[in-house]
Amino acid sequence: MTEQHGPDTGSGCAERRRRAGIVSFVAGLVAALAFFAFFPGLPHVIDWGALLVSLAVGALARWACRAWMARSLEKKEKHSDQV
Repeated sequence: MTEQHGPDTGSGCAERRRRAGIVSFVAGLVAALAFFAFFPGLPHVIDWGALLVSLAVGALARWACRAWMARSLEKKEKHSDQV
């Protein structure tokens, strides 16, 4: 049986991955900045080190989100091929 793919099937998925990547990056960035700003015992100053670490945490969150989405897409495709 052949599967029919519309012209927007791939672009819709790519757009969803792009949005999820942006949201996860911003969430990781804000969470790390909030940690450095409000955690008791740390100086309540955002310095360059905190900004760089926050950017790295945001990038790690984006990478993890995209990897998770790609893995779930592979599972979905594998499941649809078996059926």
